[in-house]
Amino acid sequence: MARFIIEGGNSLSGVLTPQGAKNEALQVICATLLTPETVIISNIPEISDVLKLIDILKNMGVAVERLEKGTYSFCAATVNVEVLTSPLFFQQAAALRGSIMIIGPMLARYGKGTIPQPGGDKIGRRRLDTHFRGFESLGAQFIFDAENALFRVEAKKLKGCYILLDEASVTGTANLIMAAVMAEGTTTIYNAACEPYVQQLCLMLTRMGAKINGIGSNLLSIEGVTSLKGCEHRLLPDMIEVGSFIGLAAMTSSDLLIKNVGYEQLGIIPDSFRKMGIELIKSGDDIRIPVQDHYEIESFIDGSIMTIADAPWPGLTPDLLSIFLVVAIQARGSVLIHQKMFESRLFFVDRLIDMGSKIILCDPHRATVIGLDRSHPLRATRMTSPDIRAGVALLIAALSANGTSTIDNIDQIDRGYESIDVRLNAIGAKIKRE
Repeated sequence: MARFIIEGGNSLSGVLTPQGAKNEALQVICATLLTPETVIISNIPEISDVLKLIDILKNMGVAVERLEKGTYSFCAATVNVEVLTSPLFFQQAAALRGSIMIIGPMLARYGKGTIPQPGGDKIGRRRLDTHFRGFESLGAQFIFDAENALFRVEAKKLKGCYILLDEASVTGTANLIMAAVMAEGTTTIYNAACEPYVQQLCLMLTRMGAKINGIGSNLLSIEGVTSLKGCEHRLLPDMIEVGSFIGLAAMTSSDLLIKNVGYEQLGIIPDSFRKMGIELIKSGDDIRIPVQDHYEIESFIDGSIMTIADAPWPGLTPDLLSIFLVVAIQARGSVLIHQKMFESRLFFVDRLIDMGSKIILCDPHRATVIGLDRSHPLRATRMTSPDIRAGVALLIAALSANGTSTIDNIDQIDRGYESIDVRLNAIGAKIKRE
């Protein structure tokens, strides 16, 4: 198991360019299963979760070629459906939560799909009911093999219908869109997730010949077609990495320029950091965070403590709450971090408390951070990365701390951030990978 050894307390300076969006990559790569023609996708982050998905598609018979770094061609002219019942597929898919989005395209094109109960971050219960209830509404039969932890869906023909999602699930919405684009008739999906990544998936599918109306809203209308063609697609910059870099600059009193951030797709993220007192200077599609000796958290109009909470888009993505929590440690003022969607994402705060931060973990969903206002730096310590986002939050804390910290289980960080140690060392960080 790899680990990072971090010598903290150094200011950074330089330019960072965010990688392609991980969450979008998992969706659009699965969508290549919908057509026998070639699909070329660029700006793909070469991180472990994405590379695992590419290996799964290769095992299914998809011809995959790496044209250059970050650019791949996919041709699913022949897909071996029987592979989905093989031990290798079970092993690969169970290790990657994003593999669930294989089901929608396979159901649309081949009328059946099998997937083991997927893995991923240990951040609390993440149910899949939205996916399979939606498939059932489209006419599929759902079978759950509890003994083997397998999900199966089968349908002779999918038929368009009205679907009201019980939650605005991003992966659930993506899965149902990919199933519905080749269903007979019109499918209406209400309470659909409308994140930029879902919008990107819809735009890619329309270039492939799908007929989708309402892109960017929570009400989608999809008129089924009989076949889809190939296309070219480029991923958005990863908004989570952009937010991570903003938080890194604030915590380490650094002057950083973040290039090509896809500002129009960042939504509420920049203003949420401004509420934390962080200065962001927009220049074209770039963001500069100048050195700030102090930054002060705003209060609500009535003077009450600021609350930063996650919400479905266009609300604040839950993937950034770990970063906001860490940023608040050295702010002036206090903030309540409310993680509504997952009940285990705040349990990493015990390590931050060991480092000298003032945090009250109210319950599995809420933590109050009392800012230190740089009255003293954090102390170095040894930590373990519990999931992707908490792992990077701990890395940011370690880079701001005095002394040498160790983060174990950095495979979790590598799942979402490409060569993060190399990229940060290039701007002055001191991170050693062992």
